[in-house]
Amino acid sequence: MLEFLSDTSIWLLLGLFLLGSATFTLSTISGGGGAMMQIPVLNFLIGASQTAPVINLGAFISRPTRILIFWKYIVWKVFWYFVPAAMVGAVLAAWLFSEVKIYWIQFVVGLFLVSTFFQYRFGKKERSFKVKLWYFIPIGFLISVVGTFTGGMGPVLNPFLLNAGIDKEHLVGTKAAQSFFLGLAQVGGYVFFGLLTPTLWYYGIALGLGAILGNLIGKWFLFRMSKLAFRRWLIAIMVIAGILLIVKAIPEL
Repeated sequence: MLEFLSDTSIWLLLGLFLLGSATFTLSTISGGGGAMMQIPVLNFLIGASQTAPVINLGAFISRPTRILIFWKYIVWKVFWYFVPAAMVGAVLAAWLFSEVKIYWIQFVVGLFLVSTFFQYRFGKKERSFKVKLWYFIPIGFLISVVGTFTGGMGPVLNPFLLNAGIDKEHLVGTKAAQSFFLGLAQVGGYVFFGLLTPTLWYYGIALGLGAILGNLIGKWFLFRMSKLAFRRWLIAIMVIAGILLIVKAIPEL
């Protein structure tokens, strides 16, 4: 620990804590996207090759808090369709982490997220297409694969949850439960394949502790928001996340 602190600025750890707090406050009131908002900042601070493991570790540390806060709102029938396929996808992606590039998938997903602005008419429309429960099996696999590579794909799930009739606290709670088991597979895969060094553990812990604080702050705001305001925040974050994915993918295509 002392050796680590002698080589790493305490200000970086503090910055990661504040980043986690700010992004997960916003993530809680907008249905997700905290991890994705961290990507450009962490790419700059610690390098793109280390960003995904640190983000997923930090998010995983914070998830039990969000699950406890929103436990009674979790929609378990969606959870059971999503999680098994998502865990398989996460382990597969961790195995292929250093071998495969999926920028074209990021580009397509980015376009889809940007299109939600028009699909929902900026929150005025509650649903844009029908979603059946079995859809969450392939969705879980895809989101976990891409998220394990990039560090964040939470907003991609939001349109499907909204169109399944899951909104506000129920959406945040259900995603928290799903994400915990997805994160278990992701972090387990990183550890098994030697992708998490001691330094990255410290980064992820700092980020995760900040995210815990952000969950608590975000809860206070979310319970005071209307459904329309929540959908508008959610759509705004989806569009921003889509733009980030497109910008990141274009140079690599």
